[in-house]
Amino acid sequence: MAKLTQLIDNEVFRAYATYTTIVLLKMMLMSFITAYFRIRRKAFANPEDVVSFGKGESAKKYLRTDVDVERVRRGHLNDLENIVPFLGIGLLYALSGPELSTALLHFRIFAGARILHTIAYLTPLPQPGRGLSWAVGCVVTFSMAYKVLKTGLYL
Repeated sequence: MAKLTQLIDNEVFRAYATYTTIVLLKMMLMSFITAYFRIRRKAFANPEDVVSFGKGESAKKYLRTDVDVERVRRGHLNDLENIVPFLGIGLLYALSGPELSTALLHFRIFAGARILHTIAYLTPLPQPGRGLSWAVGCVVTFSMAYKVLKTGLYL
């Protein structure tokens, strides 16, 4: 079993840690963007969130959905659906012994694709921009999964 210090000295693992941190911070930022849009649009999901706008019927009008809030939420959900698999598969990939240049290419393309996907979702940019950025991220994750399965196939 590799010691933690050996893992930290591994350049591929450090690259994985760097780009994982970037995409996780981007995903966390989506929570703040959602809150911003909820406050700006006065569109809240829970009764306790509207207390500052009054009580009873006057506050109920703020318990609603909003197109812009929902757009941000869908972008955030898409992050969860794509970044979480990248975390697990990317870790296994980093531990499978790939070349640093190949690993960096995978990690950078995935991070860039997710950032572009968010920009395309929030702006919104016309299709196929968002779809292509999503597809690129998926292809990268599948490419890493293929390498992991090819390297340590115990099926």
